[in-house]
Amino acid sequence: MKSLQTRAIVYGLVILLGVLSALPNLLPKSISEALPSWYTANQLALGLDLRGGSHLLLNVDTTDLGLEALSGAERSAALDDVIERSLEMVRRRLDETGLTDPSVTRQGEDGILVQLPGVDDPSRIRTLLGTTAKMTFHWAFNDQSVGPVLQLPGPENESLYRLEKRVALQGEHIRDAQMAFNPDTGEPVVNFKLDNDGARQFGDMTRNNIGRALAVVLDGEVITAPVIRSVIAGGSGEISGGFTTTEASDLALLLRAGALPAPLHVVEERTVGPELGSDSIAMGVSAGLLGTLLVFGFMLLVYRRWGLIASAALALNIALIFGVLSLFRATLTLPGIAGIILSIGMAVDANILINERIREEVVLGGRAWKALDAGFGRAWATILDSNVTTLIAISLLFLFGSGPVRGFAVTMAVGLLTSLFTAIAVVRVLMEWRVRRLGRRALVIPGLARMNRAGQTPLNIMKACFAGITLSAVLSLVSIGLFVSPGLTYGVDFTGGSVVEVRAPTLSVEQLRNQLTDPALAGAAIQEFGEAGVFQVRLPSETANNVASGSLVQHLKADVLAADPGASFPRVDMVGPKVSGDFAEATILAVLMAGGGMLMYLWFRFESHFALAATLTLALDLAKTVGFFALTGIEFNLTAVAALLALIGYSVNDKVVVFDRIRENLRLDPDRSLWALFNDSITSTLSRTVLTSVTTVLAIVPMAMAGGAAVQSFAWPMLFGIVVGTSSSVFVAAPILYWLSKRRLQRGLVQLKPTREALQAELDALP
Repeated sequence: MKSLQTRAIVYGLVILLGVLSALPNLLPKSISEALPSWYTANQLALGLDLRGGSHLLLNVDTTDLGLEALSGAERSAALDDVIERSLEMVRRRLDETGLTDPSVTRQGEDGILVQLPGVDDPSRIRTLLGTTAKMTFHWAFNDQSVGPVLQLPGPENESLYRLEKRVALQGEHIRDAQMAFNPDTGEPVVNFKLDNDGARQFGDMTRNNIGRALAVVLDGEVITAPVIRSVIAGGSGEISGGFTTTEASDLALLLRAGALPAPLHVVEERTVGPELGSDSIAMGVSAGLLGTLLVFGFMLLVYRRWGLIASAALALNIALIFGVLSLFRATLTLPGIAGIILSIGMAVDANILINERIREEVVLGGRAWKALDAGFGRAWATILDSNVTTLIAISLLFLFGSGPVRGFAVTMAVGLLTSLFTAIAVVRVLMEWRVRRLGRRALVIPGLARMNRAGQTPLNIMKACFAGITLSAVLSLVSIGLFVSPGLTYGVDFTGGSVVEVRAPTLSVEQLRNQLTDPALAGAAIQEFGEAGVFQVRLPSETANNVASGSLVQHLKADVLAADPGASFPRVDMVGPKVSGDFAEATILAVLMAGGGMLMYLWFRFESHFALAATLTLALDLAKTVGFFALTGIEFNLTAVAALLALIGYSVNDKVVVFDRIRENLRLDPDRSLWALFNDSITSTLSRTVLTSVTTVLAIVPMAMAGGAAVQSFAWPMLFGIVVGTSSSVFVAAPILYWLSKRRLQRGLVQLKPTREALQAELDALP
């Protein structure tokens, strides 16, 4: 598409499609209802951390199913069957409760993720889903009984029943169950109906065993054991056991839905209240708008009218991000909002690269059209390499992350891809249109004057290489020491256990501590959390095994409400030891794979010594960032891992720009002094390095300042990492590469592989 007009029309249509895809999210309900459903259905869904609700991660316990004895393929097929049947049973139970829009999905090999919008106390749901509901009927053991004895406890272990181990009737014959009230006593009971086969068996059983006790057993516990007084025909019966109305209703629900094929254990539970969710939305919108305005203002300040083009492209990029996410009906989470804000800061990187390249071509005497074409051509390889390295880190975050963190990875990836389109396609069309309007006038792209002058006169930055590497190494060693002692403040994602946010305006820390009467809560750590009257209560780590019941969290709530009836619990996180252990392993693996992925890509695109220099510098950057977590005491949790992997991408992105210029200069003048070549390369990319860092910082600062505790594990480490990554690109990565290049030179090795064009020229020159 050589024609400017043709490209403008095509790109305009793409942008229009993106804007139209995003529009349903902004339309009032009255207008939305009047539009076709196929159009309005494509909207962003809010995650539970934004609209409030709970999620439960259930582990399917296949221990007693004997799957280990099967071969690999048979075991996999049997496990899939158990998981699918468990999914269906969970859905049926949730449907019976009348909940609105519950989500049930498989997670991992043996996990089931249940999301419950609007549910801020999932204790009842936890009990319903954690009950296998395997019901059997057993005759009481007497003198006429044959076979082994089965001893089972009664309700609340008040008594022990001696029963025949042989099952008299399976609960699977129950086709309906309803809560009712006994007409004589008024107590809640469960009336059940059996299918035809079950009715026949039940009639025969009761006819032949008048005067004998028949025990109703649910999940290894005797509910009731009434004595049969007469024949029970018709397949109907009554289960009584001193139930409350809720207990009878839940039992009826479980019997209607059916038994689970395998026990389910709650290994993770997270709850966000609706008030906290609305606060998160308000924070995200305000932080995003302020960050965007700061980036717009900075680009206009630096590049004047050309900055207006970059700002327009950024605005279109934001619209396209929401359009693409809406088109796929993605779920927007708080980390996802953080990803969009970060992508806003990073999106202008390509525009800055292009502007700086064009300005360099103009300084060298290139005419407007030639400078424009050369600037885009030279910037393309750098833009591609820098974005691919970031995408490698983001893809690993999606692969090994879970829940909201995956939302961060998705929004970041979409933001990077849309920014490539707006920077390479849209910005070029706008710039060509602007150059056409210039006519014969010179193309002038302003920048920071001082940096412009520095770019024209190479600075002797390599002189500071020894000091830069030494300082970086010392800070990294100190960071390792801080990692050992005092160490990181790990969140429940790593340690397991429970964390409850308590809002009790009338209580102090000491009053709250004195209010906890349960001995198991004696080791709870309580600290003020933000504003007065808001506390974070971390329950002892050994309580991680109580996630399935949530008993300690319920005891905590009861104690707090006894002292302050108006208290609320906006956030509850309970993570079991299995989940935390798996998460720790996944984090380490993700970081190692991200580093390995960067190494391989840079080795492929550049050379081995370029890849090694970037990897060594990245290790130093990560060490210092971990030290920052240890020094500040910022909680190292799920969000912190997202920050680390995002920093890996950003840090390598920054270094790729410098390395790309070094590679370019090596091809232009391979016999030039390495010292002078490196100084020239660093100086010429200095303005881009600084400007990109500033725009990214401007985008994140509002989130760090006003985002609250929910995103502080992401925003502040990101700001620190940007400063560290930017400085290391100049004062650490380049000197390491210089040293490795000198070693290659001493060994008689070439710095770069010959290009395809160079090889072809050599072949053509052969006689």
